[in-house]
Amino acid sequence: MVTLLGTADSLLRVIEQGFPAADIHVRGNEVTATGERAEVALVQRLFNEMMLVLRTGQPLTEDSVERSIAMLREEGPDSPAPSQVFTANILSNRGRTIRPKTLNQQRYVDAIDKHTIVFGLGPAGTGKTYLAMAKAVQALQAKEVNRIILTRPAVEAGERLGFLPGTLYEKIDPYLRPLYDALHDMMDPDSIPRLMAAGTIEVAPLAYMRGRTLNDAFIILDEAQNTSPEQMKMFLTRLGFNSRVVVTGDTSQIDLPGGTRSGLKVVQEILAGVPDIHFSVLTSTDVVRHKLVGRIVDAYERWDARQEAEENTPAPRKPAQRRPGKTAAARAPRQSHRTES
Repeated sequence: MVTLLGTADSLLRVIEQGFPAADIHVRGNEVTATGERAEVALVQRLFNEMMLVLRTGQPLTEDSVERSIAMLREEGPDSPAPSQVFTANILSNRGRTIRPKTLNQQRYVDAIDKHTIVFGLGPAGTGKTYLAMAKAVQALQAKEVNRIILTRPAVEAGERLGFLPGTLYEKIDPYLRPLYDALHDMMDPDSIPRLMAAGTIEVAPLAYMRGRTLNDAFIILDEAQNTSPEQMKMFLTRLGFNSRVVVTGDTSQIDLPGGTRSGLKVVQEILAGVPDIHFSVLTSTDVVRHKLVGRIVDAYERWDARQEAEENTPAPRKPAQRRPGKTAAARAPRQSHRTES
């Protein structure tokens, strides 16, 4: 019960906040809930799911309980149960396990298994790139593919860095550093240089993809919102046999020069409904960083919506100003005065 309810009943308080209409009491090893039938059924389901997670040896946190409540409230006929999401391990490395943490993340991971090309769309912190990297490493370790190719456009985030010193690889390294960081989380750091030297793992800017055909590979295009429509078309047509592609991006953080349309926005209009291509959309509720990140994302979305509404609202027309007319004296017919001598 201590594991189920948390230290000092911390998890129980989260459950009570998640079900304000239900009255939940714990006495000894017995939990009772009273209230509306639907709410009580959800409370019972939640405790059953929590027990299933605990039996697998996975710890429960306040965050995982909050996410479990959200999953149960949004659950559809084909939705996986919270216990399935929190125990669906993708990759384990050095005692650390990578797994989905939200329902949309689980759907995103399932889509990567089922489709050749998957677009992961969502704000920062939703695990788009991280989960895709984990699936790529998993596919490589299972010998489903022969290599991993990681790419992203070399576009500054609203800055101009100018000419960078060093060799070509030293110049592009700052743009690709996030991909290296994710690799180090998922693989033995000592093996990464060896795999890169052998060409098993390739990290390159998007411009290097032109003219290539990528067979037997797991390809990830990160920061795809900073591609032009022409670059996006070029990248997608690199697909070869026995390869999978994951494209990730956040259309709210476009760093392209003014007037350039984002290839990630355009491709949604072009490829919608094409078989074997899937668009997974993650939202602020899927942010797995600090809770404030999700609130910041929501605040920016509300601000953007207000700005767009103001731009689309026509300005009120000013009342027409009457031109000053002539005075009565001016309008009166001029009288001629003749003086006869």
